[in-house]
Amino acid sequence: MTDQPDRIESMLRDAGIRVTSQRRTVIAALVQSHDHPTAEDVYARAKSVDSSVSFATVYRALATLVDAGIVQRLAVDDGPARFEMAHETEHDHLVDVDNGEVLELASEELATLRSRLAAELGYEILSQRSVSRVRRLKKS
Repeated sequence: MTDQPDRIESMLRDAGIRVTSQRRTVIAALVQSHDHPTAEDVYARAKSVDSSVSFATVYRALATLVDAGIVQRLAVDDGPARFEMAHETEHDHLVDVDNGEVLELASEELATLRSRLAAELGYEILSQRSVSRVRRLKKS
C-alpha cells in the first residue's frame, strides 16, 4: 500500500494528534496486523522497524490512539489487552479460552437482531462491543 504513510499522517492530523515517527510506526504495525496484538506484540513489531522505539512510547502511543478513536482496545478477562485499528462498522469478538486466539465476528444479522431487541425495549443502540469466550468443538 503505497499511500499508507500519507493515510497514517491524515488519521493523526484529523484526530488532532501530533504526527511523530513513533506514532506512525505503531499505526503501521497495527495496519499490517492480521491478528489482535498485545502491547508487547506491537512493541516487538515497531522495534523491528525503528530500533529507537521504547515500550513506554508504544504504550503511551496506544493509549493516545485509543482515546482518539483511531485504535480500539479489546480487554478480555484478566488477559493482556489487545489492539486493532478502529473499524467503521462495529463487530464482536470471539476469544478462544484454550489458546487466547481472538477472532472477529462480523454479522449484519446479529447487528439487526440486537437493534430490534433494543427497540422492543424502547432503546436505540448507540454503540456496542461484545466479547464471547469460546472453546473449539470437539470433533466426534
